[in-house]
Amino acid sequence: MSGEGISLVTGATGFVGGHLVARLVESGARVRAAALPREDAAPLAALGVEIARADLTEPGTLPPLFAGPVERVFHLGAICNFSTPYAVLRRVNVEGTERLSGLALQAGVRVFVHVSSTSVYGPYRGAPFVEDAPREPQDDYGRSKRDGEDVVWRRIAEGLRAVVLRPCTVYGPGCTDGAGKAFSRPGSLAAIPGDGKQRLSNVRVEDVAGAALHLAACDEALGRAFNVVDGSHPTLEEALTLAASAFDTRPPRLHLPLPLIALAARAQGWAARRAGRIPDLELDAVRYLGGDYIVDGTRLAKSGYRLLHPDFAESMRDLGRRHRACGRA
Repeated sequence: MSGEGISLVTGATGFVGGHLVARLVESGARVRAAALPREDAAPLAALGVEIARADLTEPGTLPPLFAGPVERVFHLGAICNFSTPYAVLRRVNVEGTERLSGLALQAGVRVFVHVSSTSVYGPYRGAPFVEDAPREPQDDYGRSKRDGEDVVWRRIAEGLRAVVLRPCTVYGPGCTDGAGKAFSRPGSLAAIPGDGKQRLSNVRVEDVAGAALHLAACDEALGRAFNVVDGSHPTLEEALTLAASAFDTRPPRLHLPLPLIALAARAQGWAARRAGRIPDLELDAVRYLGGDYIVDGTRLAKSGYRLLHPDFAESMRDLGRRHRACGRA
């Protein structure tokens, strides 16, 4: 094990969090993985990391996370969907960040990496989003992530050594939720939303974890935000076709007008609320499909980080090879 202090990861049982924990373990770091009291943390325990039970909405559960020499905090703990109302999102994404960042400041951690989202930018305005673009979110999730960022910016002014990451649509091995699932597993999407020419911004999960580790070690990154995106910007139709090829499924050919997709999302949302779950098709997510959504990753590249999966098409071919290898195992 490395002689450095503990690396605390919140949201460790999540999609990105699990990949980050694995990368930290590979590097020899001492890892403390925070998980909710009833979450299944067995896969993390199998990696040999310390499991710490905590809840961002329960202040009394958080101070033990900082016991011992905690050197780095990777804050991924959040509610990440477009269906939860702001009042609920705020308790975790804003107030939870307030509590955790305050404790990190008191503990004098070397770096606090806050994972936000490009949803803070809001609707596309015709030019690639750079980190200094106005943050004008169009949905409750984006507003909660913006407000959580504002907590971190205030903590930075108070002396917290922090970095803000803004991943776009994250996909890759193990993704089962969010827009990225369409590019991460076999699916049965029957139609292409709209004309399919909308350009997308995606990033493979390994690169979110890699960027977090890279920036945590980069003093020049402190006090700054970084978009995390692969830069290839396929069209929606190209991306869905590549995913179908990767997972040996039939590519969608039918195009459905976005108003019909929105109606379907409303119906799914109504049914999901009655069942107490998050719908597969979320109305606020559909609103992002009205045109291009292009995020600029120049700042991250200039920091010295080199993407593991810079090209979406080649990344999908890689996922396809993995999928077929698993099928033969």
